Amino acid sequence: MVKKNIRLIFVAQFENSGNMEFTQYLGFLAFLTVLTIGFWLMMFLVGFVSYWVGGATVELIKEKRTKNKADETDNRR
Repeated sequence: MVKKNIRLIFVAQFENSGNMEFTQYLGFLAFLTVLTIGFWLMMFLVGFVSYWVGGATVELIKEKRTKNKADETDNRR
């Protein structure tokens, strides 16, 4: 009984597989839109976070250098 029902479901799907209904087409377009937006958002975030971390590291190094130079000039006096 179960095998017969599964067979009927697959046969019904393959019989109508030639045409997409308009709602299926809209659903497919919505899926592609969400997928594309997610991809480009991920690319932006990966690029932005690496840029942010790199810039913060450079600024931290600059601050340490200026602090070390200020300490050296204080020790010489």
